[in-house]
Amino acid sequence: TTRRTFSRSGSGWCHVAGTARNHGVDPQLALAVSWQESGWQMGVVSHADAIGAMQVLPSTARWMAHYAGRPLDLRRLGDNAKAGVLLLDVLSRHTQRRSHKIGAYYQGLGAVRRHGLYDETRVYVANVEAIKRRLEAGRPPS
Repeated sequence: TTRRTFSRSGSGWCHVAGTARNHGVDPQLALAVSWQESGWQMGVVSHADAIGAMQVLPSTARWMAHYAGRPLDLRRLGDNAKAGVLLLDVLSRHTQRRSHKIGAYYQGLGAVRRHGLYDETRVYVANVEAIKRRLEAGRPPS
């Protein structure tokens, strides 16, 4: 698998930010999640089989395909960004707090509802929020 790093001026950054804007999701949040998940690299596949820049599970992509109106190929940058952004959008409709939306991206919505945020998830949320603040200030994500 080819590792593809994206910079702020690269197509990956633009895909994630543009897709977020098109779906009413905060672009800086989507970029922060993508940085935390993969370092903006498309070639990343996790031990849990999450794929690409947004680290989306194939089962989640099938779920998000209903919102997209078509199948999503997680190995394509545009579809990977769309799946992750659509998930953030769906989670925002099912959670009251931003920390729970971010946490549900990592931990799963059902687990957040049943157990609240796990300690590991709280660290993830804090990291994403710190990255988001850096991006909003025009600084590099790390």
